[in-house]
Amino acid sequence: MTSREIVTRCLRFETPQRLPRDLWLLPWATNHYPEAVAELERRFPSDFAGPPSVYRPSPRAQGEVYSQGAYTDDWGAVFTNIQEGVHGEVRDPMLSDIADWRRVEPPYETLPANWDDARDTVNRFCAESDKFVRAGCCPRPWERLQFLRGSANAMMDLMTPNSGVLDLVKRIQRFYLKELKFWVSTDVDAINFMDDWGAQNQLLIAPSLWREIFKPLYKDYCDLARAHGKFVFMHSDGHISEIYDDLIEVGVDALNSQLFCMDLQDLQNRAKGRMTFWGEIDRQHVLPSPDPEVGRRAVRQVAEHLYDPRGGLIAQFEFGVGANPDTALAIFDEWQRIDTEARQTPAFSA
Repeated sequence: MTSREIVTRCLRFETPQRLPRDLWLLPWATNHYPEAVAELERRFPSDFAGPPSVYRPSPRAQGEVYSQGAYTDDWGAVFTNIQEGVHGEVRDPMLSDIADWRRVEPPYETLPANWDDARDTVNRFCAESDKFVRAGCCPRPWERLQFLRGSANAMMDLMTPNSGVLDLVKRIQRFYLKELKFWVSTDVDAINFMDDWGAQNQLLIAPSLWREIFKPLYKDYCDLARAHGKFVFMHSDGHISEIYDDLIEVGVDALNSQLFCMDLQDLQNRAKGRMTFWGEIDRQHVLPSPDPEVGRRAVRQVAEHLYDPRGGLIAQFEFGVGANPDTALAIFDEWQRIDTEARQTPAFSA
């Protein structure tokens, strides 16, 4: 099977030839451990790919996103970065008063000028690749609100959701839907979106408020994808088990979440067989460990609850700041061992 076939069969629970793999690399990892990164990519190549960029540069963007110093993104939000190879944070939000929400101008100028030419570029890439291709965009309405208002202000806005913040969210959503309308018109296999919704042990806001304001936004993305035959991938950090059922309901096919913040048995009960677990492995304690056996044990723990050779799980983790290269290699190696042994059992053959 090609990588595209392996991932597709995994998402459909149709018994892929092997477990799909997806390695997320921060520039920090490549800068600090180039040999380990090369070894990971040689032994465990990713089954995923992204198309070439078809976006136009924005005159608002300045600096480099992963470099030390200031970086201004396409929306005009200014990030301060104190460490090379990682993403910075917004210290001084551009929108200090929500009453000024009309000042926010989404970066429509970055969308392709000629959709036909851009679509041809993406489609050629998809035709020439045997990888599973995810769209080159990532809507993030909650995080965008935070980047524009600052996290504390955004939280307060949601606690008393007046017309200003709701109008701003609608303005953000209109841009993301137009962006997605381009991508679903191409031959990519899936769209992506994200928003980090969890703290260490609970959702950042009340689930009822999340369902009122943000769940409909995500349903818009999923409905658009479904209408064009695309899979849907979502990422959300933190403890988000309270909204797993909602994400399945709106149509998310694969969810990347921090499994070790939550109860694996609970996640098994909620979602195994209903959506694909798109990783991941704990970045706080497991990946930084100098003992590769810690990584192997973590993989076995996830496998005990969530693995099924028929599909529903993608071996994924992020090789980022603080991760140990030997532990990173051990994680994919252990996934391969577990998967190979499972497929060799008489029960699987039957």
